[in-house]
Amino acid sequence: MNSRRIFLKNLGLISGSFAIANTLPFSSFGDVSKFDFQISLAEWSLHKELFRKKITNLDFPAIAKNKYDINIVEYVSQFFPDKAKDQSYLKALKHRCDDNGVQSHLIMVDQEGSLAATGKKERNVAVENHYKWVEAAKYLDCKSVRVNLHGEGNEIEWKDASIDSLTKLVNFAAKMNINIIVENHGQWSSKGYLVAEVMKDVNHKNCGTLPDFGNFCVKREKGDLWESPCIDWYDRYEGVKEMLPYAKGISAKSFDFDTDGNEIKTDYDRMFKIIKSSGFKGIIGIEYEGEKMSEEEGIKATKKLLERIKSQN
Repeated sequence: MNSRRIFLKNLGLISGSFAIANTLPFSSFGDVSKFDFQISLAEWSLHKELFRKKITNLDFPAIAKNKYDINIVEYVSQFFPDKAKDQSYLKALKHRCDDNGVQSHLIMVDQEGSLAATGKKERNVAVENHYKWVEAAKYLDCKSVRVNLHGEGNEIEWKDASIDSLTKLVNFAAKMNINIIVENHGQWSSKGYLVAEVMKDVNHKNCGTLPDFGNFCVKREKGDLWESPCIDWYDRYEGVKEMLPYAKGISAKSFDFDTDGNEIKTDYDRMFKIIKSSGFKGIIGIEYEGEKMSEEEGIKATKKLLERIKSQN
Protein backbone atom coordinates (compact mmCIF):
# COMPACT_ATOMS: atom_id res chain seq x y z
CA MET A 1 0.00 0.00 0.00
CA ASN A 2 9.06 4.71 -6.10
CA SER A 3 8.52 6.55 -8.81
CA ARG A 4 8.02 9.85 -7.13
CA ARG A 5 6.06 11.94 -9.48
CA ILE A 6 2.65 11.62 -10.73
CA PHE A 7 -0.08 12.96 -12.85
CA LEU A 8 -1.66 14.63 -9.82
CA LYS A 9 1.43 16.25 -8.24
CA ASN A 10 0.80 19.70 -9.55
CA LEU A 11 -2.93 19.30 -10.03
CA GLY A 12 -4.98 22.23 -8.83
CA LEU A 13 -8.04 20.51 -7.45
CA ILE A 14 -10.48 23.00 -8.88
CA SER A 15 -8.99 23.42 -12.34
CA GLY A 16 -8.56 19.68 -12.80
CA SER A 17 -11.90 18.70 -11.45
CA PHE A 18 -13.96 19.04 -14.60
CA ALA A 19 -12.29 16.11 -16.30
CA ILE A 20 -13.25 13.74 -13.50
CA ALA A 21 -16.44 15.22 -12.11
CA ASN A 22 -18.53 12.42 -13.55
CA THR A 23 -16.85 9.98 -11.14
CA LEU A 24 -17.88 11.92 -8.04
CA PRO A 25 -21.52 11.39 -7.04
CA PHE A 26 -20.99 12.89 -3.58
CA SER A 27 -18.85 15.84 -4.67
CA SER A 28 -19.66 19.10 -6.33
CA PHE A 29 -17.13 21.43 -7.88
CA GLY A 30 -19.35 24.47 -7.94
CA ASP A 31 -19.37 27.30 -5.41
CA VAL A 32 -16.91 26.16 -2.73
CA SER A 33 -18.12 28.92 -0.41
CA LYS A 34 -21.14 26.70 0.28
CA PHE A 35 -19.03 24.13 2.09
CA ASP A 36 -21.15 21.48 3.74
CA PHE A 37 -20.85 17.86 4.77
CA GLN A 38 -22.74 15.23 6.71
CA ILE A 39 -21.23 13.41 9.68
CA SER A 40 -21.28 9.63 9.97
CA LEU A 41 -19.91 7.25 12.59
CA ALA A 42 -17.43 4.57 11.59
CA GLU A 43 -17.93 1.38 13.57
CA TRP A 44 -14.19 1.05 14.17
CA SER A 45 -14.55 3.91 16.65
CA LEU A 46 -16.17 1.31 18.93
CA HIS A 47 -13.81 -1.56 18.17
CA LYS A 48 -12.71 -2.07 21.77
CA GLU A 49 -16.24 -2.56 23.05
CA LEU A 50 -17.10 -4.71 20.04
CA PHE A 51 -14.08 -7.00 20.41
CA ARG A 52 -14.80 -7.32 24.13
CA LYS A 53 -18.38 -8.35 23.28
CA LYS A 54 -19.84 -5.52 25.36
CA ILE A 55 -21.86 -4.53 22.31
CA THR A 56 -22.60 -6.18 18.96
CA ASN A 57 -22.93 -5.03 15.40
CA LEU A 58 -26.71 -5.16 15.77
CA ASP A 59 -26.45 -2.59 18.58
CA PHE A 60 -24.46 -0.17 16.45
CA PRO A 61 -27.26 1.78 14.69
CA ALA A 62 -29.11 2.54 17.93
CA ILE A 63 -25.88 3.53 19.69
CA ALA A 64 -24.95 5.91 16.88
CA LYS A 65 -28.34 7.61 16.98
CA ASN A 66 -29.22 7.57 20.69
CA LYS A 67 -25.80 8.06 22.24
CA TYR A 68 -24.12 10.31 19.68
CA ASP A 69 -27.02 11.80 17.70
CA ILE A 70 -25.53 10.53 14.43
CA ASN A 71 -27.88 9.02 11.86
CA ILE A 72 -25.38 7.72 9.28
CA VAL A 73 -23.26 4.63 9.98
CA GLU A 74 -20.28 2.85 8.45
CA TYR A 75 -19.96 -0.87 9.22
CA VAL A 76 -16.81 -2.97 9.54
CA SER A 77 -17.05 -6.54 8.22
CA GLN A 78 -14.89 -7.85 11.06
CA PHE A 79 -17.82 -7.37 13.44
CA PHE A 80 -20.20 -9.61 11.44
CA PRO A 81 -17.77 -11.68 9.34
CA ASP A 82 -20.03 -14.68 8.78
CA LYS A 83 -23.26 -12.74 8.20
CA ALA A 84 -22.86 -11.35 4.68
CA LYS A 85 -25.16 -14.05 3.27
CA ASP A 86 -27.38 -14.40 6.34
CA GLN A 87 -30.63 -12.83 5.18
CA SER A 88 -32.31 -13.05 8.58
CA TYR A 89 -29.39 -11.26 10.21
CA LEU A 90 -29.24 -8.55 7.54
CA LYS A 91 -32.99 -8.10 7.82
CA ALA A 92 -32.67 -7.62 11.58
CA LEU A 93 -29.85 -5.10 11.09
CA LYS A 94 -31.88 -3.20 8.54
CA HIS A 95 -34.83 -3.10 10.93
CA ARG A 96 -32.56 -1.66 13.65
CA CYS A 97 -31.60 1.11 11.23
CA ASP A 98 -35.18 1.79 10.20
CA ASP A 99 -36.40 1.82 13.80
CA ASN A 100 -33.79 4.43 14.73
CA GLY A 101 -33.89 6.52 11.57
CA VAL A 102 -30.35 5.56 10.64
CA GLN A 103 -28.85 5.44 7.14
CA SER A 104 -26.30 2.75 6.23
CA HIS A 105 -23.51 4.42 4.28
CA LEU A 106 -20.85 1.80 3.61
CA ILE A 107 -19.24 -1.47 4.69
CA MET A 108 -15.49 -1.53 5.33
CA VAL A 109 -14.35 -4.99 4.24
CA ASP A 110 -11.25 -6.59 5.73
CA GLN A 111 -9.65 -10.04 5.76
CA GLU A 112 -11.10 -11.26 2.47
CA GLY A 113 -7.84 -11.73 0.59
CA SER A 114 -5.27 -9.54 -1.15
CA LEU A 115 -6.76 -7.62 -4.06
CA ALA A 116 -3.28 -6.44 -5.08
CA ALA A 117 -1.60 -9.87 -4.89
CA THR A 118 0.83 -10.54 -7.73
CA GLY A 119 -0.73 -13.92 -8.45
CA LYS A 120 -3.84 -13.83 -10.64
CA LYS A 121 -5.44 -16.83 -8.96
CA GLU A 122 -5.04 -15.28 -5.49
CA ARG A 123 -6.46 -11.97 -6.74
CA ASN A 124 -9.47 -13.66 -8.30
CA VAL A 125 -10.25 -15.46 -5.05
CA ALA A 126 -10.07 -12.13 -3.21
CA VAL A 127 -12.36 -10.48 -5.76
CA GLU A 128 -14.92 -13.26 -5.45
CA ASN A 129 -14.70 -13.11 -1.65
CA HIS A 130 -15.86 -9.49 -1.85
CA TYR A 131 -18.96 -10.24 -3.93
CA LYS A 132 -21.03 -11.27 -0.92
CA TRP A 133 -20.27 -7.96 0.79
CA VAL A 134 -21.39 -6.03 -2.27
CA GLU A 135 -24.66 -7.95 -2.16
CA ALA A 136 -24.98 -7.30 1.59
CA ALA A 137 -24.33 -3.60 1.01
CA LYS A 138 -27.09 -3.53 -1.58
CA TYR A 139 -29.52 -5.21 0.82
CA LEU A 140 -28.67 -2.73 3.59
CA ASP A 141 -29.07 0.26 1.22
CA CYS A 142 -25.41 1.22 1.52
CA LYS A 143 -23.77 3.32 -1.16
CA SER A 144 -20.30 1.78 -1.07
CA VAL A 145 -18.01 -1.05 -0.09
CA ARG A 146 -14.57 -0.03 1.13
CA VAL A 147 -11.73 -2.35 0.08
CA ASN A 148 -8.01 -2.63 0.81
CA LEU A 149 -5.31 -2.89 -1.84
CA HIS A 150 -2.82 -5.06 0.02
CA GLY A 151 -0.32 -7.18 -1.86
CA GLU A 152 3.36 -7.86 -2.39
CA GLY A 153 5.43 -6.73 -5.33
CA ASN A 154 6.95 -3.53 -6.62
CA GLU A 155 5.07 -0.37 -7.50
CA ILE A 156 4.30 -1.40 -11.07
CA GLU A 157 3.16 -4.88 -10.06
CA TRP A 158 0.97 -3.39 -7.33
CA LYS A 159 -0.68 -0.96 -9.72
CA ASP A 160 -1.34 -3.59 -12.37
CA ALA A 161 -2.78 -6.01 -9.80
CA SER A 162 -4.92 -3.30 -8.23
CA ILE A 163 -6.34 -2.19 -11.57
CA ASP A 164 -7.15 -5.79 -12.52
CA SER A 165 -8.99 -6.57 -9.25
CA LEU A 166 -10.83 -3.26 -9.02
CA THR A 167 -12.02 -3.47 -12.61
CA LYS A 168 -13.50 -6.92 -12.01
CA LEU A 169 -15.02 -5.96 -8.68
CA VAL A 170 -16.50 -2.66 -9.81
CA ASN A 171 -18.05 -4.26 -12.88
CA PHE A 172 -19.88 -6.63 -10.53
CA ALA A 173 -20.83 -3.88 -8.05
CA ALA A 174 -22.00 -1.40 -10.66
CA LYS A 175 -24.84 -3.75 -11.64
CA MET A 176 -26.25 -3.08 -8.16
CA ASN A 177 -25.28 0.60 -8.17
CA ILE A 178 -22.74 0.02 -5.39
CA ASN A 179 -19.43 1.89 -5.32
CA ILE A 180 -16.09 0.21 -4.69
CA ILE A 181 -13.91 2.64 -2.78
CA VAL A 182 -10.24 2.36 -1.81
CA GLU A 183 -8.85 3.59 1.49
CA ASN A 184 -5.20 4.46 2.06
CA HIS A 185 -4.45 1.53 4.33
CA GLY A 186 -0.75 0.72 4.40
CA GLN A 187 2.07 -0.16 2.00
CA TRP A 188 1.66 1.17 -1.56
CA SER A 189 -1.96 2.18 -0.90
CA SER A 190 -0.72 4.82 1.54
CA LYS A 191 0.87 6.76 -1.32
CA GLY A 192 -1.96 8.99 -2.46
CA TYR A 193 -0.63 9.60 -5.95
CA LEU A 194 -0.48 5.86 -6.65
CA VAL A 195 -4.09 5.36 -5.58
CA ALA A 196 -5.06 8.30 -7.80
CA GLU A 197 -3.23 6.74 -10.76
CA VAL A 198 -5.12 3.48 -10.19
CA MET A 199 -8.41 5.40 -10.14
CA LYS A 200 -7.52 7.11 -13.40
CA ASP A 201 -6.73 3.81 -15.09
CA VAL A 202 -9.83 1.97 -13.79
CA ASN A 203 -11.87 4.94 -15.01
CA HIS A 204 -15.28 3.88 -13.72
CA LYS A 205 -17.90 6.11 -12.09
CA ASN A 206 -18.51 3.47 -9.42
CA CYS A 207 -14.84 3.28 -8.40
CA GLY A 208 -13.46 5.86 -5.99
CA THR A 209 -11.52 6.57 -2.84
CA LEU A 210 -12.02 6.95 0.90
CA PRO A 211 -9.21 9.25 2.05
CA ASP A 212 -8.30 8.65 5.70
CA PHE A 213 -6.45 11.33 7.66
CA GLY A 214 -4.23 8.87 9.50
CA ASN A 215 -3.37 5.76 7.46
CA PHE A 216 -0.30 7.00 5.63
CA CYS A 217 2.35 4.57 6.89
CA VAL A 218 4.10 3.16 3.82
CA LYS A 219 6.61 0.92 5.61
CA ARG A 220 6.97 -0.51 9.09
CA GLU A 221 10.08 -1.64 10.90
CA LYS A 222 9.36 -5.37 10.50
CA GLY A 223 7.58 -5.14 7.14
CA ASP A 224 4.18 -5.88 8.67
CA LEU A 225 0.96 -3.97 8.06
CA TRP A 226 0.01 -2.77 11.53
CA GLU A 227 2.11 -3.87 14.50
CA SER A 228 5.69 -2.55 14.39
CA PRO A 229 6.74 1.14 14.43
CA CYS A 230 6.32 3.07 11.18
CA ILE A 231 9.60 4.09 9.52
CA ASP A 232 8.23 5.71 6.34
CA TRP A 233 5.30 8.13 6.50
CA TYR A 234 3.66 9.68 3.45
CA ASP A 235 2.54 13.27 3.89
CA ARG A 236 -1.09 13.09 5.01
CA TYR A 237 -2.12 16.45 3.59
CA GLU A 238 -0.63 15.71 0.19
CA GLY A 239 -2.10 12.21 0.24
CA VAL A 240 -5.62 13.38 1.00
CA LYS A 241 -5.33 16.10 -1.63
CA GLU A 242 -4.29 13.55 -4.26
CA MET A 243 -7.16 11.20 -3.43
CA LEU A 244 -9.88 13.83 -3.08
CA PRO A 245 -10.80 14.13 -6.77
CA TYR A 246 -12.12 10.56 -6.58
CA ALA A 247 -13.51 10.65 -3.03
CA LYS A 248 -16.93 9.17 -2.31
CA GLY A 249 -16.48 9.67 1.41
CA ILE A 250 -13.79 10.77 3.88
CA SER A 251 -12.58 9.17 7.10
CA ALA A 252 -11.79 11.75 9.80
CA LYS A 253 -9.28 9.76 11.84
CA SER A 254 -8.62 11.05 15.35
CA PHE A 255 -6.37 9.98 18.22
CA ASP A 256 -5.95 12.69 20.85
CA PHE A 257 -6.93 16.29 21.52
CA ASP A 258 -5.40 19.37 23.15
CA THR A 259 -7.16 21.53 25.73
CA ASP A 260 -8.78 23.58 22.96
CA GLY A 261 -10.36 20.51 21.37
CA ASN A 262 -7.97 20.29 18.43
CA GLU A 263 -6.75 16.92 17.20
CA ILE A 264 -3.00 16.79 17.83
CA LYS A 265 -1.85 14.44 15.05
CA THR A 266 -3.77 16.09 12.21
CA ASP A 267 -4.27 19.82 11.76
CA TYR A 268 -8.01 19.67 11.04
CA ASP A 269 -8.16 23.34 10.04
CA ARG A 270 -5.45 22.78 7.44
CA MET A 271 -6.99 19.51 6.29
CA PHE A 272 -10.46 20.98 5.90
CA LYS A 273 -9.14 23.91 3.87
CA ILE A 274 -7.88 21.28 1.42
CA ILE A 275 -11.21 19.45 1.50
CA LYS A 276 -13.21 22.63 1.07
CA SER A 277 -11.06 23.73 -1.87
CA SER A 278 -11.76 20.41 -3.59
CA GLY A 279 -15.49 21.09 -3.58
CA PHE A 280 -16.29 17.94 -1.61
CA LYS A 281 -19.78 17.97 -0.11
CA GLY A 282 -20.29 14.39 0.94
CA ILE A 283 -20.19 12.28 4.10
CA ILE A 284 -17.29 12.48 6.54
CA GLY A 285 -16.98 9.65 9.04
CA ILE A 286 -15.75 9.86 12.62
CA GLU A 287 -13.08 7.21 13.21
CA TYR A 288 -11.62 7.55 16.68
CA GLU A 289 -8.61 5.32 17.47
CA GLY A 290 -7.06 6.97 20.52
CA GLU A 291 -5.90 5.46 23.81
CA LYS A 292 -6.04 8.37 26.26
CA MET A 293 -9.78 8.96 26.02
CA SER A 294 -12.53 6.39 26.21
CA GLU A 295 -14.23 5.56 22.93
CA GLU A 296 -17.25 7.59 24.00
CA GLU A 297 -15.13 10.62 24.88
CA GLY A 298 -13.11 10.34 21.66
CA ILE A 299 -16.16 10.07 19.44
CA LYS A 300 -17.79 13.06 21.11
CA ALA A 301 -14.59 15.12 20.90
CA THR A 302 -14.23 14.34 17.19
CA LYS A 303 -17.85 15.18 16.52
CA LYS A 304 -17.52 18.48 18.39
CA LEU A 305 -14.44 19.37 16.34
CA LEU A 306 -16.18 18.53 13.05
CA GLU A 307 -19.23 20.56 14.04
CA ARG A 308 -17.02 23.52 14.93
CA ILE A 309 -15.27 23.38 11.57
CA LYS A 310 -18.59 23.03 9.79
CA SER A 311 -20.02 26.08 11.58
CA GLN A 312 -16.97 28.17 10.70
CA ASN A 313 -17.27 27.43 6.99
